[in-house]
Amino acid sequence: MNKKDILQLFLDIYSNKYKVYYNSVKSEKGNYFFLVKDDQKKYLAIVGKPEEVKKFESNASEEKKTNENELTIKICYLNHHNLNLLRERFPHLNPSFCGLRTSFGTGDRLGIATPAHLQAFKGKDIFPVLAQQSVREMSRTERNWQKVLDDAIWGCFEAGYEGPFGADADHVKNIKELKEAADCGFSMFTIDPSGFIKNDIGRLNKQELEQLFNRIPNGKEIENLYLNKKYKIGEQELIFDEESLKEIILTYSEALNHVVKCYKFLKDYKKNNFDLEISVDETPTVTSPLAHLFIVLELQRRGVDFQNIALHFLGDWQKGIEYIGNVKEFAKEFSLHAAIAKEIGGYKLSLHTGSDKFSVYPIFAQETEGLCHIKTAGTSWLEEVKVVAMKVPDLYREIHRFALKNFKKDRASYNLTTDLSLIPDVDTITDDELTNLFKKNDSRQLIHITYGSILKTKDDKGKYIFKDRIYKILFQYEEDHYRKLFNHIRRHLELLKLRRKK
Repeated sequence: MNKKDILQLFLDIYSNKYKVYYNSVKSEKGNYFFLVKDDQKKYLAIVGKPEEVKKFESNASEEKKTNENELTIKICYLNHHNLNLLRERFPHLNPSFCGLRTSFGTGDRLGIATPAHLQAFKGKDIFPVLAQQSVREMSRTERNWQKVLDDAIWGCFEAGYEGPFGADADHVKNIKELKEAADCGFSMFTIDPSGFIKNDIGRLNKQELEQLFNRIPNGKEIENLYLNKKYKIGEQELIFDEESLKEIILTYSEALNHVVKCYKFLKDYKKNNFDLEISVDETPTVTSPLAHLFIVLELQRRGVDFQNIALHFLGDWQKGIEYIGNVKEFAKEFSLHAAIAKEIGGYKLSLHTGSDKFSVYPIFAQETEGLCHIKTAGTSWLEEVKVVAMKVPDLYREIHRFALKNFKKDRASYNLTTDLSLIPDVDTITDDELTNLFKKNDSRQLIHITYGSILKTKDDKGKYIFKDRIYKILFQYEEDHYRKLFNHIRRHLELLKLRRKK
């Protein structure tokens, strides 16, 4: 039987109880696998030989035998066991190494956005990093590494996607977290050594600086490698003078030691190729070109094979809103960072908090000549809540009022300039006007940073007050949900004009 006959057999037997995701249909050794849904949830449907079908977990009442070539039909759970079996049969469902290709991360806090994200990547020579989540995000969404990865892979299966994709364990801070993510099959690891970066070195006087520097193991040896050395970077010349070099070494030495330790663990523990990103963006001050140069030279000298580095670039990078700052000044400063990366070679520049920073995307892509990675996350969540506002306005009003009450608590770990007094009262605006809130910085950030409270909070009976209803609405209006996400992520990708500099 061919694909068409198999699908017709399935529809005849189940009397159109299920909707088939036709893009998902895959066959292997005469067995067919595809995604279906009823009015409640999604399932894996299998039509195949009994000995193959029995390996997959399901509700026994949903298993049917046919007279057609002695085939068995089974409706199975979208669980980890069944996904592992699929990944064995279809290796394209496993995340892979990206290397120095232009790449873009689409964080998915609800775990249901991947099919829409993949639509946005169609026709783009950009490597998609589909499973991207940080430890902080997972703690707020009550997910874990395995759930994040599995949800993304089920999304790939639904979309029928057979291309490469990455899975980024984002902002990992210790070996334990690295091991957990590696065990789950992640292909990219973003090491965040911010806890080891000394941000107060610039406040020391010369004597204090000297005393502290003398305590650093191998400090003098490192100093001798760079002191007064000149580096021709594009049209400029960078020189490490004594004071600036000592400040940089003191600021980053412990962080670099931590990165080396993490890298050595991954190299020994992870059998397959992996992408490594170093994140030094979560600092109160901008990363200077000299600091950038020192960090990458030291990492390379110490044998760390990294693909991306995220720096703290000039400007104010707040969550879910446009870049705040002088774009021309950013372009001038960033061009020097891009020139450093080009001169040293072997890695990409990474932009964190990349959601909705439309004004800097063309600069970022052009100056790096495509040697770049960009991360987004909260912007997809905002589009999903926008769908809720469109379809069930009263539920959005509940969420909005709840977010206002929790904002002070939830904003503690973010750098924001949100002014709640500028947000209109949702009880005084019409249903049609609710989506206009997502065009304003203050109301966007209100919903953006309270996602954890919105998704985790339960009532006195232990029932989620919003989470289940949000999922139900997005399931019911899946086409609208996917369309919104596609349009929004596509807008980001369209701005990455990858023109080679002459």
